[in-house]
Amino acid sequence: MLNLAMLLEDSARNHPEQTAVVLDSRNWTYADIDAEARRVAALLAGRGIAPGDRVALSCPNLQWFPIIYYGIVKAGAVVVPMNVLATRAEVEYFLADSGAKAFFCFAGTPEMPIGEQGFSAFLSTSGCEQFFLITAASEAASPIVGAETLEQALSGRAPIFETVMRQETDPAAILYTSGTTGRPKGAVLTHSNLLLHAATGNQMLGSTDLGDTHLVVLPLSHVFAATVNMHAGFASASTLVLLPRFDPRVALRIMETGRITFLAGVPTIYWSLLNAMTDATDVARIAGSMRRALSAGAALPVPIIEGFGRNFGVTILEGYGMTEASPTITFSKPGSAARPGSAGVPIWGVDVKLVDDNGDTIDGPDRVGEILVRGHNVMRGYHNRPEETAEVLRDGWLHTGDLGRRDEDGWYYIVDRVKDLIIRGGYNVYPREVEDVLMTHEAVSLAAVIGVPDQALGEEVKAVVVAKPGAWLTENELIAWSRLRLAAYKYPRIVTFVDEIPLSATGKALKRELAR
Repeated sequence: MLNLAMLLEDSARNHPEQTAVVLDSRNWTYADIDAEARRVAALLAGRGIAPGDRVALSCPNLQWFPIIYYGIVKAGAVVVPMNVLATRAEVEYFLADSGAKAFFCFAGTPEMPIGEQGFSAFLSTSGCEQFFLITAASEAASPIVGAETLEQALSGRAPIFETVMRQETDPAAILYTSGTTGRPKGAVLTHSNLLLHAATGNQMLGSTDLGDTHLVVLPLSHVFAATVNMHAGFASASTLVLLPRFDPRVALRIMETGRITFLAGVPTIYWSLLNAMTDATDVARIAGSMRRALSAGAALPVPIIEGFGRNFGVTILEGYGMTEASPTITFSKPGSAARPGSAGVPIWGVDVKLVDDNGDTIDGPDRVGEILVRGHNVMRGYHNRPEETAEVLRDGWLHTGDLGRRDEDGWYYIVDRVKDLIIRGGYNVYPREVEDVLMTHEAVSLAAVIGVPDQALGEEVKAVVVAKPGAWLTENELIAWSRLRLAAYKYPRIVTFVDEIPLSATGKALKRELAR
């Protein structure tokens, strides 16, 4: 019997006065966060939420996110985190599909009315019985007619609650995938999935008690930030400096003054930070504190690895994972030299293999196959989707749908998504390889490669490019340049320049929008 909330409770017991969360000029200790989480758990139990019930949470990176998250799991319930950018229709779908009994939702702003959309979705969802509006400050009345504020619901409630213990394989969280095929599916992650992941991460990165000061730039609703920053960070009594909305200039100022030692991001985060630097940026001060920098989501272009290392003296450690794997599958070895393009080696307790189209295991280096995974990180399955679960969990292995290769030292390289593969005239073109080459052009700031329909070839290679400020580059010039560096079937015949590439909340290019 165990509970994911042990991560918070252990640090609150051993380091009660240690700062757990920083938001703007306010600090909360581990004792503060644990006490508030107990109040939330007591509220849920008092409102009829039973162990195993699902409870939804839509909140940016505020102190309330970890408080409510751990309050939900303390009560034995299952947290369903949502991205605050989700539309009303998406929220309604998440509530209905998960069978959520309660919903904690941030009020938002006039420009981003998260609360109004959330309350409307709640009213339209049968079975969701409780709605709590998270406000930025204590308010006497709710800004939304008919909605109870969390402050009102918690008023007078003491921080007294005994955590409900659960079985290791009981669900702790349901996280919805991006839905690249069909509607989003809820990946069920267990208490043991997330607890073992936090312990593995801290062991691998050499974290200790009172270990790090994290700058949290990715949304905690995403499994990467929740695991690497929140769960692993709380397990080591680290301090989380929350940034509700990523702005590279604000992030750099915090890195200068906040003695940040730990940063987890995706390639576009690091790209934005490097591009936001000016002559006034105190590079030496940032470098003097920075201990670890992690990246996932996509392979880091070499210029970003070199630029970050040159400025801040830290080699960005790259990893590969997915929601269904809690999320980490492979990771760079700390202390090893950077291997650009590599996502590292399997983490502790996890097996990885490559298979061909027939499902046969691929041996030997540098052969491309689908990546299969098994270990403590693999989800229990998709919520209420037995057919989809059976499709990806076969013979004890998680079939990722990603293509990869392995070098002679056992380091893995992610080639691309199976579904992103471009087949041009019968030849396989991996968009990520083309993107990596384009990113080495001195005038290219960001690139995304997609396949577009072609009557003769089936698909043609198209590059959508953001040029660096002040750079002058034409479509034909970039095509000619890439032709010299890529095989004849790989280089893009179509190039489009744009001011920005649409990105997901975690910094991935939204290629479906580019293809429209």
